[in-house]
Formats: sequence, structure tokens, C-alpha cells
Amino acid sequence: MNCARGLALSLLFLAPAALASEPGSWTFVAGGDSRNCGDVVMPAVAAGAAAAGASFYWHLGDYRWIVQPDADFLHEPEHRETPPTLDEYRRLAWDDFIQSQLAPFGEMAVYLGIGNHELVSPKTRGDYVAQFADWLNAPEIQRQRLKDDPRDRLLKTYAHFVRGGVDFVTLDNASHDQFDAAQMGWLASVLRRDAEDPAITAVVAGMHCALPDSIAASHSMSDWELGEVTGRRAYAMLLDLQKSGKRVYVLASHSHYYMRGIFDTPYWRVHGGVLPGWIVGTAGAVRYKLPKGAEYAEEAKTDVYGYLLASVGSDGAIRFEFREISESDVPASVVARFTPAFVHDCFEKNR
Repeated sequence: MNCARGLALSLLFLAPAALASEPGSWTFVAGGDSRNCGDVVMPAVAAGAAAAGASFYWHLGDYRWIVQPDADFLHEPEHRETPPTLDEYRRLAWDDFIQSQLAPFGEMAVYLGIGNHELVSPKTRGDYVAQFADWLNAPEIQRQRLKDDPRDRLLKTYAHFVRGGVDFVTLDNASHDQFDAAQMGWLASVLRRDAEDPAITAVVAGMHCALPDSIAASHSMSDWELGEVTGRRAYAMLLDLQKSGKRVYVLASHSHYYMRGIFDTPYWRVHGGVLPGWIVGTAGAVRYKLPKGAEYAEEAKTDVYGYLLASVGSDGAIRFEFREISESDVPASVVARFTPAFVHDCFEKNR
């Protein structure tokens, strides 16, 4: 199941020390695609987020492979001698994600977006909502949903919450029936309220697959007809919001590399303008080759693991920096659990 350069001139990228120390700023961390070796990489992400004083981590989807057992799952002590059957793995995979990848964040808030591998058969959206209800109904999300509509008690795979004048919007484009009419109507209402609210200074839209017509269009919402149509509409709505004076940023994963400036393409230069956009699918999944056209991105890296560290200023300006994770960043307890040899393989062979 496939989903499918440019930055606003005012967007700045700071050195790590400046990013963490700007007066009045606060930080969050984002990334996605933690299958395959995520049980090794994500504890290092959590340590980095904690060291940066991040308010939360935002996962953009693809927690476990589901098609086959993840390499890290098979190298856990309890599975090395007796590998699980595929059915056993699928039954345990999401709990493994929670225990191995989310638990290291401790008390830090974590927000989840759904990826296409969360819907690999036999998994369904219903299964996903049931398993991750605690995260989908996190206090900030629940309060915002009921503020928008006091009658809305239905958990969804798309949601938003406001923190420090920034609206964080999580979208669901994990399958080829998205964006559907319900989600598009919801997004339009959210962005309309944001445009009218002087307290909202910025909007960050996060999703698994990148919106269409990006440098990464070969692995994005350009891959299916409805995705292309509704993805372009969503982009246009976000672009209108940016033109109204709000700051807008768009994050995605799905492609297993890092790229900055993904929407500075001939299509968007002709069709309205360029939104600041990033792909950060570098949380443990097998690394992909960079796509054709990557040389036109502001920045592009593959064969790396890492995350986006974002610093939010009091005016809503957000400065993003890619923080790379090296083998030496993996916590000693994780190395002991999986063995040094396997951890090394994750860094050298998972490509």
C-alpha cells in the first residue's frame, strides 16, 4: 500500500545551542517510521527529546512492519531462540511498540499519527482506535474536540490541539480512501477557526504520507487518485491560511529519509505557492534511496536515523533542525537487551 524545496524566506535554522536557548521558546520533537529497528532507535530519540526539554513527541506513523516480524522484535531475548509465528507476532506487535518505543518517553506527552502499516491486514482502523485510545483521547485532544463540538465523543484517527498559540493538526492519509469527505470537512472547519482566531499564530500539519506534488511525489498522496485530489485541496487550504498571515508548516514521514523543502517544485510554484515542508521517516525503518530530484531540496539525507527538533518562538515562528542519531546514542540498556552486534547491524545494514 503506497501513499505518496522550499521554505518561507523568514524561516531560520539555528545551531543546536541557539535552538535550545532562545528566550521565550519551547520545543517539541517529531518523526516517523519506527518499524524494523525502531525498538533500538526510538529510546535514543526519547533521550534526545528529554535532553532538549521537549514538551512532546509526535509520531507520524508506521510503528511496526506487520507484513513480517520486525528484525528488532526477532532479536528480543524472549524471541531469539523460539521465533514467533506470524500470527503471534501480529498479536504482540503493537504492545511491543508501546513497551519498547513509547515507554522510554516516560512522563513526556506523545501524540500519534496513523501510518499505512497500521492498516496492513488483518489490522483495521477499528483495531487501531481500540489499541491506541489512550493516546487518541489524550487530555489536550479531548478538550479541543469538545471545545469544537460539545457533542463529539467519537475518537478519530485525525485530531488537533492548541498549545502556545500553535494548532497541531494530525491528519489520516494512511489508506487510499483518504482524505474522505468527513475528514476534509473537519479540516476546513479547523483551519477556518484558526484563520479567525487572533490567538492562533501558527499551524503545524502532520501526517504520514506527504501531500501531493512534492519532491517525494513518487511515494506520497500523488500515488492514488483521491489522494491527489483531496491532498491538493488540503494544500490549498493551508496555503490560503499562510497567505492570511498565519505561519504554516507541514510534516510527513512515509519515505525513509530526511528532506527539507519538499514543496518547492514546479507544480506548487505555478499553482499558488510553496509551503515549508519536511519528510522525517528516520526512526528505525529500513532506509530508502533518495528520490529523483532530491538535489533540489534544501537538505536531504538518507542512511541516517534521527528526528526533527522544533523550537517555537513567542510569535509562532518555528525553527526546525534535524538531529541525527548515531550508534553511540543508543542507551546502554537497549544495547544489552538486543546485543551490540544487532545494534550495529541496525546502523550498518538496515538499508
